[in-house]
Amino acid sequence: MADKEPAFTLGIEEEYLLIDPQTRDLVADPSPELLAECQAELGKSAGPEFFRSQIEVGTPVCASLAEARMHLCALRKTVTQIAESHDLRVIAASTHPFAHWSPQKTTERDRYQQLADDIGQPLRRLLICACHIHVGIEDPDLRIDLMNQVRYFLPHLLVLSTSSPFWQGRKSGLKSYRLAVFSEMPRTGMPETFSSFREYERHLSVLTDTGVIEDGTKIWWDIRPSWRFPTLEMRICDICTRLEDSLTIAALYRCLLRRLWRLKRMNAQWRRYTNFLINENRWRAMRYGADRGLIDFGRREMVPYADLLEELLELVAEDAEALECTAELENARTIMKRGTSADRQLAVFAKATEAGMSEREALEAVVDWLIAETQKGVSDACANTPDAARNQVEARRQGAHIDR
Repeated sequence: MADKEPAFTLGIEEEYLLIDPQTRDLVADPSPELLAECQAELGKSAGPEFFRSQIEVGTPVCASLAEARMHLCALRKTVTQIAESHDLRVIAASTHPFAHWSPQKTTERDRYQQLADDIGQPLRRLLICACHIHVGIEDPDLRIDLMNQVRYFLPHLLVLSTSSPFWQGRKSGLKSYRLAVFSEMPRTGMPETFSSFREYERHLSVLTDTGVIEDGTKIWWDIRPSWRFPTLEMRICDICTRLEDSLTIAALYRCLLRRLWRLKRMNAQWRRYTNFLINENRWRAMRYGADRGLIDFGRREMVPYADLLEELLELVAEDAEALECTAELENARTIMKRGTSADRQLAVFAKATEAGMSEREALEAVVDWLIAETQKGVSDACANTPDAARNQVEARRQGAHIDR
């Protein structure tokens, strides 16, 4: 029932890139022992991705952000340490600054091979990493209703996450080139609005009944009702290089859903806008990040992103307090001050070229920065993990994992 507060549990999935520290390039064919060791240590929380140069992790179902912090710290730290034992490094970025997709070797899995046969080259050039955030909402119709409303805010969340300004050795001109690559895939982008979960299922059944897809796992919208779990899965964001920033975005998304649920409980809702308008902000977030602002459709004005962020933080302040994540939301202001990963990668590249480095050397300097920043982000975020969260994780260590 809408009057009963949903669980608002949390699960976070992240994808990382494996790097040769000498060449700074991706490792196209890492030892299978690396993944085996990660899975031996982390169980279902670690798994392969389409390319062997990637590895995916996923937290268990978490009751609090503090618990999610503890698990994500352990996942990033463990994968990093195991990679280093194989003389490799890990970076959390949605694209590699100069690697090419064509030399990459794919994972031999039936699902991946079937996708490659179905989709062709758009899948084979999908050398990108993302962060997916699940929030538990038991009522399927509520899940759809909140998806319809929260679409408006997805570009705002994307801005905070951008980490893919380079593609195959060139500045792309976008802060999130990852989404440009992903948009070549079918069934991506903003979802339509649906009146109910049943209407969503009717639309999905057109594709499953005709054999186009097997189930809802092959719907890859920016946000979707998970096919496997009673969650609303947000998929628009780049992976953040700093772990703390991932937690901030997860917290903000979770708070937004709770705020919209509170509106619904008062028989109100956030004004719904068409994809025609929302996609314009989506593009601006991809292209400019925070540099040029987003459109406030109600006021019909272009508004600086910093101002929109302040409005957003004020909007969910009560929810942040209820969900005990006020400090994580405060970090959104820090992201604005220092820049996202994309902003900082571009700054490292500019500084290196100004110092006389060649473009290739400057790109290698960006990779070095990403390696160091990924590692530092783990250390900093794990230092902020409260003892209570450690105890909570230990008590729930047999909890269900998010399967991929």
